[in-house]
Amino acid sequence: MDKNEIKKTIESGKTALGIELGSTRIKAVLIAEDHSPIASGSHEWENQYENGVWTYSLDAVWKGLQDCYRDLSKDVAEKYGVTLTTIGSIGFSAMMHGYMAFDKDGKHLVPFRTWRNTITGQAAEKLTDVFQFNIPQRWSIAHLYQAILNKEAHVKDIAHLTTLAGYVHWKLTGQKSMGVGEASGMFPIDSTTNDFDKKMLGQFNDLLKAEKISWTLQDILPKVLVAGESAGTLTEEGAKLLDPSGTLKAGVALCPPEGDAGTGMVATNSVAVRTGNVSAGTSVFAMIVLEKALSKLYPEIDMVTTPTGKPVAMVHANNCTSDLNAWVGLFGEFTKALGVEISQSKLFETLYKMALAGDADGGGMLAYNYLSGESITDLTEGRPLFIRTPESRFTLPNFMRTHLFSSLGTLKIGMDILAQEKVQLNQLLGHGGFFKTEGVGQRMMAAAMNAPVSVMETAGEGGAWGIALLAAFMANKAGNETLEEYLNKKVFANEKSSTIAPDSEDLEGFAAFMERYKAGLGIERAAVEGMK
Repeated sequence: MDKNEIKKTIESGKTALGIELGSTRIKAVLIAEDHSPIASGSHEWENQYENGVWTYSLDAVWKGLQDCYRDLSKDVAEKYGVTLTTIGSIGFSAMMHGYMAFDKDGKHLVPFRTWRNTITGQAAEKLTDVFQFNIPQRWSIAHLYQAILNKEAHVKDIAHLTTLAGYVHWKLTGQKSMGVGEASGMFPIDSTTNDFDKKMLGQFNDLLKAEKISWTLQDILPKVLVAGESAGTLTEEGAKLLDPSGTLKAGVALCPPEGDAGTGMVATNSVAVRTGNVSAGTSVFAMIVLEKALSKLYPEIDMVTTPTGKPVAMVHANNCTSDLNAWVGLFGEFTKALGVEISQSKLFETLYKMALAGDADGGGMLAYNYLSGESITDLTEGRPLFIRTPESRFTLPNFMRTHLFSSLGTLKIGMDILAQEKVQLNQLLGHGGFFKTEGVGQRMMAAAMNAPVSVMETAGEGGAWGIALLAAFMANKAGNETLEEYLNKKVFANEKSSTIAPDSEDLEGFAAFMERYKAGLGIERAAVEGMK
């Protein structure tokens, strides 16, 4: 589309907007009728560790959203000379899971507890046993039950339990609803009904009765919707909340809010069976759409759904690139001290590419990237570590390769379980900051997954583009058209991608690294105990 066509599209409101609240950045992507991104905005933010809890304040949520939307509007004005007053459809997404509890008057009862917290081990273990279904520590229901077990005073006053995406959607539309993919990170979903599992709801309500709690789980959970359904419209109050300037008009249709896992699936066209995607940034998770259920319960594997309710095996690690980014930042400080001016993107590219010249196994060195705990390796806290022996080949290429491998170590432990289950995978697509330097992250991931890894040209748009596509699907789908059909025919028909197959030396090297990684987990545990 040329500039004039895009301008007319914006003025006539034939656009779709997606906004995703990620761990370190809030991003907005405005797309045209052909689903191509035409403008964007962003806001950098960071979680806080307060009173033993990883959190974001509600003030930070709204200041971040407003700044992101303002940045988008500025981009539209500068590129096309038009003021953004209306939008065809909007979708909101955010990091999944966590705990946001409100009373009957909408008062926030306790600070937002994010997915990053590993403080619900007792509850997660008990619920997994009761349901015979894996309940990870970061799930909303684990946070709720832990609060009950802790005898927290606010529990009796809960009237509404939601996630970050659900909260934003509620405040902008007045609707307490969310997409099935996001809901599947709150409480188990029955994929035959695309709603919360009735049997498990009953089992949890029995636990509530035993604690003499008056409300039931159905009273406080949001309504579950699937992709393509309407989830309300932007209210006058909501429009001013998003755009305090008052320029944005109310009445815009909103699609069901989704989690970052679901938007990652959409952005990589990985919503059909035998497809998968891996998102690697602050955290790392692989999502594989299953043909059939796994043979048994695995505490390392989360069972969630696509935005249309298909069962998905999810391997999630809390830690991926944060420690690696910190090391790159340290090298950046060194270059500044030398008086050398180098952009952050060039610094990352240079250091990442050095890993390709390293020994296949990383030179016999070891690193743990644990800023926070990891349930897969049974650690409630993290201590980033770099370890070597006197015999290790301590070079910069090996150092970088070791840290790139470390970013994928926990993920690999979970993915090996799916390999044992003989889960079929025709396509694995990567997205996220880990893949920004061409060829490097892909090659490391291919070695870790022992499978070809593809990266699409649009992968950099990420989840914000994914939720924009879901908003467009809701507004434009034809009759009974499925999400899979819509994406294949109207979005990805001419999509270009690059694919890297695993290299035999990389496979052997990563396997040797993983032997050290698993054998050395006791060092990480000792560090947690020894460094308080």
